[in-house]
Amino acid sequence: MATIHTLIIGGGQAGLAFSRCLTDAGIEHLVLERGRIAERWRSERWDSLRLLTPRWQARLPGWSYRGGDPDGYMPREEVVRYLEQYADSFPVPLRTGVTVTGVEPHPDGFRVISDDGTWTARNVVIATGECDRPWVPPFAAALPGDVEQVVPTRYRNPRQLPDGGVLVVGASATGIQLAEEIHASGRPVTLAVGQHTRLPRLYRGRDILWWLDRLGLFDQRAWDVPNIETSRGQPSLQLVGTPDRRTLDLGVLNGRGVRIVGRVHDADGHHLSLGHDLLEHTVAADVKLARLRMRIDAYIRDHGLEQEVGDEEPFVPVRLPDPPVSLDLREAGIRAVVWATGFRREFPWLRVPVLDARGEVRHTGGVTTWPGLYAIGFNFLRRRSSTFIDGVGRDAVELAEHLVSRSPETRRGVA
Repeated sequence: MATIHTLIIGGGQAGLAFSRCLTDAGIEHLVLERGRIAERWRSERWDSLRLLTPRWQARLPGWSYRGGDPDGYMPREEVVRYLEQYADSFPVPLRTGVTVTGVEPHPDGFRVISDDGTWTARNVVIATGECDRPWVPPFAAALPGDVEQVVPTRYRNPRQLPDGGVLVVGASATGIQLAEEIHASGRPVTLAVGQHTRLPRLYRGRDILWWLDRLGLFDQRAWDVPNIETSRGQPSLQLVGTPDRRTLDLGVLNGRGVRIVGRVHDADGHHLSLGHDLLEHTVAADVKLARLRMRIDAYIRDHGLEQEVGDEEPFVPVRLPDPPVSLDLREAGIRAVVWATGFRREFPWLRVPVLDARGEVRHTGGVTTWPGLYAIGFNFLRRRSSTFIDGVGRDAVELAEHLVSRSPETRRGVA
């Protein structure tokens, strides 16, 4: 059984960022990746996917975008290349194609078991990501066998779907993008909507994420919000990162012919029960957006930026037809359901008592309740941007400092 000071599980942006910080600190460590670098970007994302964040926001420790289009949005293949180049920029101790099957307490810290060997490690870093397992509601099992069901990690493009109508369930970033793409393929699309966060791609001539960055919203700390669990439960942003930098929201989709309905509550064969709260959720998203715009406008006035940005823009609320309270898939000609209902994390290999009743890792800013066990890449881990490439990099810097402080004798230059 080999011995290592720190073992990082996961070779995506979170694991690589943490590795860079430990490398700079002179900490012996090893990164284990079940597939290849950025495996989920390679094999669990649809063909047309682009990052929602501009290229300038893909900052990692010791690395940033160096090309000529900082305001554009990386397509999936470019994200993979970007992370490969990052891994090549420093001597990352990485083993690919290694699946961890067990992490358990050990007198020297932890025992880490894999299909390629076993290690003891003083520290273990869980860097397996926020988007682990697609979540599908239990009532999906009640749908009939003639309705194909697809999750985003298995969806590639509309050609894999059967002819006929498609129901997309979920209207955050994934749901609205897939609804638009599938509708453009000629298939009638129905989009089931629950809570959502409406945002324009541009506001007053600048990317909306540029404004959020300037307002300091991305740096809001987990311990500074009134209820961190409520904040972590907020839906992801309704955005799409296209070369023309256009806005995509419910109003745009409705105008193109996508049928908008309330969230799906239950299923009985071809019959679905729908929520009565579509108007409530739509109005709430409009109100939240209006408040954000007012905050941006105030920032512009307070900092004298009127000559540097565009004029104030009229606010246009989303207006939708009255939705039905039920949906018959056979009647509507719907032959496929795409579950864009989010992700859950699962840790069947983690045999350290740090999981709560929901199976989530108990932690404070990535420092778990078990000394030496860390987590990174989770939603709102330390700051609101923790799942963005930019945010995970800053989290890695702080967590690596905490880890190094546990073992000062291992710093570079100290015997």
